Amino acid sequence: MNLVKRETNLCLGVDPLWSKLAMLATQDIALRFFFKKTIVIGQEYLPLTGPLLLAPTHRARWDALMLTMAAGRRISNRDCRYMVTHSEMQGLQGWFLNRLGCYPIDQIKPSLLSLRYSVELMAAGEQLVVFPEGRINRNRHPIKIEKGLVRLAQLAYKNGVEVKILPVGLAYSDVIPKPFGKAAICFQEPIEISRIGKKAAEEFNLIITERMHAAEQAALRSVGRNS
Repeated sequence: MNLVKRETNLCLGVDPLWSKLAMLATQDIALRFFFKKTIVIGQEYLPLTGPLLLAPTHRARWDALMLTMAAGRRISNRDCRYMVTHSEMQGLQGWFLNRLGCYPIDQIKPSLLSLRYSVELMAAGEQLVVFPEGRINRNRHPIKIEKGLVRLAQLAYKNGVEVKILPVGLAYSDVIPKPFGKAAICFQEPIEISRIGKKAAEEFNLIITERMHAAEQAALRSVGRNS
């Protein structure tokens, strides 16, 4: 099954018109008027070419907008392809997400179709976004990542795709973002997969968790929060 066929089965790809409208609505209107200030830290760590997996913390529904603002087409000349839950692909929201290149994946038990499609996108030089925690975590629990990220990264490596994994931290001046507050996103140095297997996966999870935490702490400090 080729990439086009897999894309037909999972999503509609990125619609150029809807993509431009989404950038206008989110970056030029929503982010600009909702937040007093948006802060980007460590943007020099963002690779502008080559297969990339962005691994951000997940603290609010604004996270995806912040990621697209800091790493999307206007910055890197490529779209952020989001892996989302099946429930997020339902209804009117799903209709829009379908046209913005998002596609569903089960973080706990990802389907082979979703994994292969993801690897093919990366092989084509795309950048993918997967929230390793799986869901929004506002309670400041320690970062706990699901198996999907490392499984995808190792599968890409096994198929000869030299993907970089970029740890990302997001923070807001309020736990639940409020109008005229601050929002920050921090990129850490990318990680590369060099081994596969259970032990390598465990080591990778420890490293990515530590760097996501460090990125989030930097973002928190920039918006005036200690934790």
